[in-house]
Amino acid sequence: MIKIIKKYINYIYLILFAGLIVISYLSSKRKPDSVTELFTDFGWLNDFPKWLDAPFMVWINDGWRAFSAKYGLIFDAIGYALLRAYSITKNFLIDVPWPLIVLGVILLTYFASGKKIGTTIFVGFCIFSIGFLNPRFWDKAIETTTIVFIGILLCLIVGLPVGIAMARNPRVRNAILPVLDLMQVIPSFCYLIPGIILFGLGAIPAIIGIFIYACPPLIRLTDLGIRLVDKEVIEAAESFGANKKQKLWGVQLPLALPNIMQGINQCTMMALAMVVIASMIGTRGLGDEVLLGLQQLNVGSSLEAGLAIVLLAIVFDRITQAYGEKIQERTQPAKKEKNK
Repeated sequence: MIKIIKKYINYIYLILFAGLIVISYLSSKRKPDSVTELFTDFGWLNDFPKWLDAPFMVWINDGWRAFSAKYGLIFDAIGYALLRAYSITKNFLIDVPWPLIVLGVILLTYFASGKKIGTTIFVGFCIFSIGFLNPRFWDKAIETTTIVFIGILLCLIVGLPVGIAMARNPRVRNAILPVLDLMQVIPSFCYLIPGIILFGLGAIPAIIGIFIYACPPLIRLTDLGIRLVDKEVIEAAESFGANKKQKLWGVQLPLALPNIMQGINQCTMMALAMVVIASMIGTRGLGDEVLLGLQQLNVGSSLEAGLAIVLLAIVFDRITQAYGEKIQERTQPAKKEKNK
């Protein structure tokens, strides 16, 4: 069946194109009274004809209404679960004294970076400076961090298995790559609208937006990392009798971990960018401060909030990058000795 489709794919494209033109013409309210007018009056050649308006908007709206009516309760349950996770995490972090949070971030950076003092001091300075810019930014930063954390957690839960499936099956990769292209290319405001319809205003559509916007890099780099594992290493594992599960967990994933960590790093940076955009739909956090400064034309306020977001991004970036470098040093000991 697939060979037949590949053989006649060009004819299929032509049939689909011709069918789309016919449907657009028949469904248009501005089409000529008769088809013969198209051959007697060639004015439609100067400007793009108004009767060639494909009814995509009508189809999408009708499909969306039917989808919401059928699966609305499922999305209500998903929204409630995400809201509970967001509320519990945010309230817990807000109740923790700020010195403990700063100390926790410093310790996390210290051990994740392989006990690098310079990186640890720099991250500690950045996390402290968020509140130092403006005391109210501390709680705002916690709200933003909670949204980003839950969004990244969703990306990991979905993105890693999908990336693994793409690396192990070329057909799965060919089917998912166009979806990833669509997720990355389509403007973020376009999928914030259905998020608002399904989940209302607030943090939940922001989390869904983060998932759609930030998950593709993680999937792509997971797929790439597994496919770049040396075939000789895999053959050696097979010669020792390793099955597919043992090869995945014992060989491919450990060697692909630096690429996966780079995907997590990119996912984190894109998540923070999405939080600023999501402030336009009522999401609280540092992005809300940027939007408020923009609405009031307050350059100082918006720049101050922007710097706080930059500091938060540096904290996430340094921790994930340092941990990725630590893993890479472990998986490439020969390169480490050569640099010494």
